[in-house]
Amino acid sequence: MEIGIDSFAMLLPDPDTGRLQSAVDRMESVLSEVELADQVGLDVFGMGEHHRENALDSAPAVILAAAAARTKSIRLTSAVAVLSASDPVRLFQEFATLDLISRGRAEIVVGRGSSVEAYPLFGFDLRDYDALFAEKLDLLLKIREQPNIKWQGRFRPAINGEGVFPRPHQPKLPIWLGVGGTPESFVRAGTLGLPLMVAIIGGSFERFLPLVELYRRAWLVAGHPAENHRIGVHALGFVGETDEAAKKAFFPGWFQMFTDAGRERGWPPPTQAQFEHMCGPGGAFLVGSPQTVAAKISHVNRTLGGIARITFQMSTAALDAEAMRRSIELLGTDVAPLVRGQLRD
Repeated sequence: MEIGIDSFAMLLPDPDTGRLQSAVDRMESVLSEVELADQVGLDVFGMGEHHRENALDSAPAVILAAAAARTKSIRLTSAVAVLSASDPVRLFQEFATLDLISRGRAEIVVGRGSSVEAYPLFGFDLRDYDALFAEKLDLLLKIREQPNIKWQGRFRPAINGEGVFPRPHQPKLPIWLGVGGTPESFVRAGTLGLPLMVAIIGGSFERFLPLVELYRRAWLVAGHPAENHRIGVHALGFVGETDEAAKKAFFPGWFQMFTDAGRERGWPPPTQAQFEHMCGPGGAFLVGSPQTVAAKISHVNRTLGGIARITFQMSTAALDAEAMRRSIELLGTDVAPLVRGQLRD
């Protein structure tokens, strides 16, 4: 099982003063985090995409390219590239270039995006939310197969054999489909034979099993080899020396982020009780000591019938730089060996 971290490069307000972090300092901390993740042996680092005042990740490929120059082994991916509001040609070029810089460590996770600010920014209608994605995914996959194609769609000018370059170092640039809770998205990934990255930020892992089974069935119905499917999970997580230390470091930023999200989307504000439940055995947070987190990862693996990758979204703790670095260290040096030992047993 591959284990890694995802970052949203968010600027978080200081809980005492309310002031946002310096953008320059926050960007440096993000690059330091991926450098440390590489040093402690984590497998993958993902960069999100947002287009808002408190985020620095509107151009994830640029950040990942900077990370490539500072790392040696860790795989570098989007998490998630908002394909519906992007140009597939340009997205492919950016990640093919990243693949060359990193000597074959680039991947793309594409999705429709749960944050939708990119749509009006780039002139797209949210009523075309799914149609945009389906068309652009079709084009992206065709470009991946060969540089010169003829293609015509509804939302983008036609391509009439012009070449799409550069080509990546890897023979076939990995493209994952990022999904939330929409059944049709799971079926789409299985039908197309794409690896699946499931974002689980609330509820329980168990409620996603029927959706994952939709993916597996669609995969087989489409005639893809059963042994080739890959399922990944993206979850909120943080590792501390103890359960209480991990929760103490993670809670303030989580509370702020989800309070802000609730204000935008009409949700009620989160509570301490909800947080404690989500950190408990029945919740979907991977927050706690190395032993607690490793046991929960094993639970996720069993519950979903086997997963190939799990990535931690721990950016809400970014204000506590020391705790953040220690979490990354513990994830690589303690949690990963524990999980792999449990899988071998």
